[in-house]
Amino acid sequence: MTKTSKTPLLDTIVTPADLRLLPETDLAQVADELRTETVDAVSVTGGHLGAGLGVVELTVALHYVFDTPSDRIIWDVGHQAYPHKILTGRRDRIRTLRKVGGLSGFTKRTESEYDPFGAAHSSTSISAGLGMAVANSLSDKKTANVVAVIGDGAMSAGMAYEAMNNAGAMHSRLIVILNDNEMSIAPPAGALSAYLARLVSGGTYRSVREAAKQLGRHLPKFFYDRARKTEEFARNFWAGGTMFEELGFYYVGPIDGHNLDHLLPVLKNVRDSQTGPILVHVVTQKGKGYAPAEASSEKYHAVSTFDVVTGTQFKPKANAPSYTKVFADALIAEAKRDDKIVAITAAMPNGTGLDLFEKTFPERTFDVGIAEQHAVTFAAGLATEGYKPFCAIYSTFLQRAYDQVVHDVAIQNLPVRFAIDRAGLVGADGATHAGSFDVSFLGILPNMVVMAAANEAELVHMVATAVAYDDGPIAFRYPRGEGIGMTMPERGEILPIGKGRIVREGKQVAILSFGTRLAEALIAAEDLATYGVSTTVADARFAKPLDMDLIRKLAAEHEVLITIEEGSVGGFGSFVMQALSDEGVFDGTGHNALKFRSMVLPDTFIDHDKPEKLYAQAGLDAKGIVVKVLETLGQAGTTKQSLSA
Repeated sequence: MTKTSKTPLLDTIVTPADLRLLPETDLAQVADELRTETVDAVSVTGGHLGAGLGVVELTVALHYVFDTPSDRIIWDVGHQAYPHKILTGRRDRIRTLRKVGGLSGFTKRTESEYDPFGAAHSSTSISAGLGMAVANSLSDKKTANVVAVIGDGAMSAGMAYEAMNNAGAMHSRLIVILNDNEMSIAPPAGALSAYLARLVSGGTYRSVREAAKQLGRHLPKFFYDRARKTEEFARNFWAGGTMFEELGFYYVGPIDGHNLDHLLPVLKNVRDSQTGPILVHVVTQKGKGYAPAEASSEKYHAVSTFDVVTGTQFKPKANAPSYTKVFADALIAEAKRDDKIVAITAAMPNGTGLDLFEKTFPERTFDVGIAEQHAVTFAAGLATEGYKPFCAIYSTFLQRAYDQVVHDVAIQNLPVRFAIDRAGLVGADGATHAGSFDVSFLGILPNMVVMAAANEAELVHMVATAVAYDDGPIAFRYPRGEGIGMTMPERGEILPIGKGRIVREGKQVAILSFGTRLAEALIAAEDLATYGVSTTVADARFAKPLDMDLIRKLAAEHEVLITIEEGSVGGFGSFVMQALSDEGVFDGTGHNALKFRSMVLPDTFIDHDKPEKLYAQAGLDAKGIVVKVLETLGQAGTTKQSLSA
């Protein structure tokens, strides 16, 4: 018996060109099938679900109305791009999402011509779209369209307004779709709202409006200004788009983003408009059409694999608490003893654990939106008044606030505490979310203290150390995922600044670890013993200031010194090498010369896979450490033979 397909119309669509062959009356069914396929695929792969479900109808409408890929559609952040990927020739690979060798969880230029701009950090779409629109103008591509789809959350970032201000001043032919799914800037007012949106986006209204404006310019200025403001008020009374009009955008909306009868005529009108820029305000529901997502407070924003029928997620049972939770619990404990502690996040309360802190201290928790620059300078302002701000930001997102870290914090030597989550490789989110560079870019700043937790117990100590440190800015980094099962201290100890520790004594080789590679270094030391290599293992704890007494001791008493870290070149290993070079340690020759090596992430952007596999590929696991040590000792042949056996 032949099994009936759940997606018969979708099965006929390989690219948007196929979609555009269908009558408009079929599009609602296509949307339903696309939603079914998205849920089914993400149930297998995990990933970002709620955002994609919220834009299914919008995705269908955009690819139906616009001539993609010649017309450009830029999805801000890319969380919502799974339905887009299914419609643009990638359905046969959609169940490889976020898996090694598979599709990226975000838009990616090298993946498809339908992804004109790669995005995994938010609020970049309007700037990129404006660049494309200006390129079209310079190339005399007058009919080409550029559409930036940006969520209301992403509109909390200053970069979006910088781009809109620029676009409005240039009168560029750019279309921005504001996907309003959380803040509810304004509700769609049913049929009347849809009618008005279609009316004001149409050529007739706009040509009459322009004619009236030309006529009005011949009136005395008082009457002209009064008439212009009256027309804008009348239009924005229904819509609420005054702010966008002031930025130079022609505002249309709000319209129901799940009603194709409302979406299609408006999108056709703005497509055919020869002026710009235009902002279309679309109201959607995150998780739309999948009951478990609609009922969830998180709207299934990010999920592991799950059962489609019940929505139950298959999360493996943790053997140890996550680093994120350890940080949150430690900060809560410290804040109960110190009322000057406050916590700041840039739209990531759950990801950073500050949602837990907020439950205990709602008045001392500040979610500033997707605004990392503001978060850092806001923290600096708090620090000037004697508070102890903990600015909890992913490593990869802190990059967006680097000038503020330098100018507003480090130069003024303000005691802002940076809790850097997602340090090192993060797995399924890939290069865009990997925390590869923070040791390098923070460690070069005067006044900055930089720590890395070797395990979850050390993280508790570092939170306590950061609380106690008032002499300037201090940062501590820790990875995504679970700890290693350490016995947790009842209370964090205040670590002496710039002091590491020896955790295993040996004689021939010294491994100096910064961060959670310590566990792998200890395993490597055990393996090296089978080769007759006596190994010391030390935990640096600090990349700045360096523990020079410890480093001198390791360099003087061992034939080989190897540093290892979960970061790029230019970080901890570089700092150690510079310090040893300055002291002339490498000037020796012959038998007494120190053999120094630094193990870092490779000089490439690493795609998605499980973190342990990525570290193995990078040579930063126990096996890779053994190989490096034996190669440095001149026993490379023996190493490769033995390890492959």
